[in-house]
Amino acid sequence: MKLIQVLRDDRGSAAAELALVAPLMVLLLLFVVLCGRLATTQVRISDVAHQAVRAATAARTPAQASAAALATAEAALGAAGITCQSLSVLVDSGDLRPGATVTVTVSCVVGLQDLTVLGVPGSRTLSSSFSSVVDLWRGARS
Repeated sequence: MKLIQVLRDDRGSAAAELALVAPLMVLLLLFVVLCGRLATTQVRISDVAHQAVRAATAARTPAQASAAALATAEAALGAAGITCQSLSVLVDSGDLRPGATVTVTVSCVVGLQDLTVLGVPGSRTLSSSFSSVVDLWRGARS
């Protein structure tokens, strides 16, 4: 009778269940961190593209527009705390005449090495494009 009572005793079963569930909970937590990091970084890169295109539309020449967009993107990424393994800022400025549309595409390769437990690749490329119109009423400088 005592043997049957020992087999039916469920003391310690909560610890065994916790030992089985804990690794899954850690993986779920890491997955949430991954999703949050990628979503937050994508939003920040969209903001960087917006800032870069506004800087490009203030330039007078396509070369100045490209330089201004790159400098603004680098500064905005630094201020946002984003470190890109590789940064690409492409500017489609046309001739920069008033009323023309300028488009800037920012691409950033973000490292994910600290989340390799999930089996995600070591990096992910996030990009965003933004367009803006060159001010119709801007004055001409010599």
